[in-house]
Amino acid sequence: MKRIIGIDPGLAHTGWGVVDAEGSRYHYCEHGVISTTSGTGVGERLLFIYDSLVEILNRFSPSEAGIESLYFSRNITSAIPVAQARGIVLLALAQNGVAAAEYPPQAIKQAIVGAGRAEKHQVQELVRVLLGLEKIPKPDHAADALAAAICHANTANVAAALERTGHSSTSRAPREPGRRKASPS
Repeated sequence: MKRIIGIDPGLAHTGWGVVDAEGSRYHYCEHGVISTTSGTGVGERLLFIYDSLVEILNRFSPSEAGIESLYFSRNITSAIPVAQARGIVLLALAQNGVAAAEYPPQAIKQAIVGAGRAEKHQVQELVRVLLGLEKIPKPDHAADALAAAICHANTANVAAALERTGHSSTSRAPREPGRRKASPS
């Protein structure tokens, strides 16, 4: 059984959810939101997110993490605080030895509902069903984090199945970290 934390990063609200995954079965552990106030300096808010997340990691000891990746459509300035929170999340996970993978919102929706353009309420309802919860998890950021954890478990299950059958989930040969692919001359 793997313990997975899902995270939906944000400066104002960072959602988190912990799930135990065994094959295609999921067991709900807990979820919540780390909230900061807009009147506080950005550095202090990021430190609060970091400290709170480290406390959660110590409490639940997840081995893996699924993170909703940065997404913005028009306003890049609204993406900057999310990117800052994402960096703090990645730092906390790395310092605590938690393997992390990021998933765009469409991939999470695809993994949960089977459609990348699913509505938020559809994703939340299926998260509720998959985890055997009586009510849809609230707030939305925490529900998104639980969806990211389930997406990560599904993705890891597919990758493991491909490995067992001698197939690879990628068509490229692995490269050494930090090395760029040579460009043709």
